[in-house]
Amino acid sequence: MSDRSQLISTGKPFQFDKERDAEFERLIKRYPTRESMILPALWLIQEQEGWISQEAMAYAADRIGTFASKVYEAATFYTMYNLHPMGKNHICVCRTLSCWLRGKQEIVDYLKNEIGIQPGQISDDGKFSLEEVECLGHCGSAPVVQVNGEFHENMDVDKLKSLLATLK
Repeated sequence: MSDRSQLISTGKPFQFDKERDAEFERLIKRYPTRESMILPALWLIQEQEGWISQEAMAYAADRIGTFASKVYEAATFYTMYNLHPMGKNHICVCRTLSCWLRGKQEIVDYLKNEIGIQPGQISDDGKFSLEEVECLGHCGSAPVVQVNGEFHENMDVDKLKSLLATLK
């Protein structure tokens, strides 16, 4: 997770499942150029697989009709795309100033002890991955934690204990 330039190969071809294929075809009609579909295609891949492999990027480029390097540029620029497998429960903790000032580090320290991993790691059982990320855009209700894309605001250790109990 820390080196976004390193792509992982699965060694097997990728393709959308029927649901994502239909969504791709529906969405592509909404955009003025096919290259405008790069970000939505990456979302569809991540929705299907949980992360975006080298093969999936090549597939997206082929489907869109663009260079694989353009898909790679987008996937590696935006931190919202997972370029490595994640745990079943992917926990992101905002590390920017608002969250830092309101107790972000206490939350990270608790998570490190409770689930036994450092930011950038996946638990041995594959249930959790932990990541410190740039601003999640909820500064007014900091600190914020995102779990599998769902935001949890005004987080503290007691709220986090309750949240983790629902994930185990």
